[in-house]
Amino acid sequence: MNSSTNQKINQVSENTLVIGIDIAKHKHYACAIDERGRVLQKSFPIAQSHAGFEAFYMRLLALKSTYEKQDIMVGFEPTGHYWMNLAAFLTNAGIPFVMVNPFHVNRSKELDDNLQTKNDQKDALVIARLMRDGRFSYPRLLEGVEAELRNGATLRSKLQEDLNALQNRIIRWLDRFFPEFTQVFKNFGKMAYAALEMTPLPSDIQGKTPEELLFLYRQVDGMKSPQLPKAKQLIEVAQSSIGLTEGLGMARLEIATLLSQYQLMQGQLDKLTAQLIELAKQMTDYEYLASVPGIGDVTIVELLSEVGSLTQYEHPRQLIKLAGLTLRENSSGQQKGQKRISKRGRRKLRALLFRVMMPLILHNEAFKQLHEYYTTRTTNPLRKKQSIIVLCGKLLKILHALCKKKAIFSQQQMMSDFACLQTAA
Repeated sequence: MNSSTNQKINQVSENTLVIGIDIAKHKHYACAIDERGRVLQKSFPIAQSHAGFEAFYMRLLALKSTYEKQDIMVGFEPTGHYWMNLAAFLTNAGIPFVMVNPFHVNRSKELDDNLQTKNDQKDALVIARLMRDGRFSYPRLLEGVEAELRNGATLRSKLQEDLNALQNRIIRWLDRFFPEFTQVFKNFGKMAYAALEMTPLPSDIQGKTPEELLFLYRQVDGMKSPQLPKAKQLIEVAQSSIGLTEGLGMARLEIATLLSQYQLMQGQLDKLTAQLIELAKQMTDYEYLASVPGIGDVTIVELLSEVGSLTQYEHPRQLIKLAGLTLRENSSGQQKGQKRISKRGRRKLRALLFRVMMPLILHNEAFKQLHEYYTTRTTNPLRKKQSIIVLCGKLLKILHALCKKKAIFSQQQMMSDFACLQTAA
């Protein structure tokens, strides 16, 4: 057991009232125990309302007085977003709270009765006893710019998902009425959307010259210089299109509606992204993160929205663990298991690191050479994916050091450290 866990256990003394809460949408359940795990108050409901929170607060004071406790520790598992209102109330009331890992709750609920039973009253007691054993973490409620970034980044992610869904609906429409369209436009750029707006059906193109198509497409906002070769290809494929020829009236309305929705949401996404970038620039971490070649503004926004300021972390291992990049191994006796990442952390953060690392390996000389070294070294060479995982952890260490030391990224310094690594090997 490490010193951190010991410190948590020491926080629960004979003067501590431990309250475990099982979070739900409309009604939570709380259970009170002492430092030895003895039940002082069986599970009772807490309504998700101001009156319910006030009644809960008064009951806490009554329990504290009845059992002559000096301190109160409240804990719960973060179920969805339903815990946030209660957490804000406890913070305003000056009552410290902690969080218990939902995975620990699921694994521990059979210890008392050896049954797989799950209910809110039982879970509240399990949470309280996990807190007594020091199996909790200290949450950090985001405030100010960090809270704005988290909320904005969540909204941006949803908008991006909706945009992707709309694009899939547009492709489905094309598969029915103009399947050859995607042969001309592999990627949907400005000209593709201009063509869909002005000439969505093959019959709209047939009989027109390339110059006439270009004239039509220039009428679309933002389309200044459509490509003549693309117009010629459109005319060619439209002549032999196998698209449906019935129900074209509603087909035109459908594609016009989809394009209108897409343009509206794309504008909202662009405006929101610009606002988030301005918010990120207000944080002191921005300057140091932006100094790393290959890390753009959108990446910085997503990173800061996931982890907050990197200066709040004492050691980069905390960031690596938060991303779920710590290694796990299943070994028994003489059987040596393969090491894999735990994936116990923020999935979005881990995905972001993977997305960032690919262009870094291609365009950042220091990361490129480091990746090549890991995959080609004579002793314990790594597979490409393993190397990427190692480099994701390396990137977190570098970003943490830059923000902590308030330093600008130096590719020469990283290359020098890499040369020392090769020499030592």
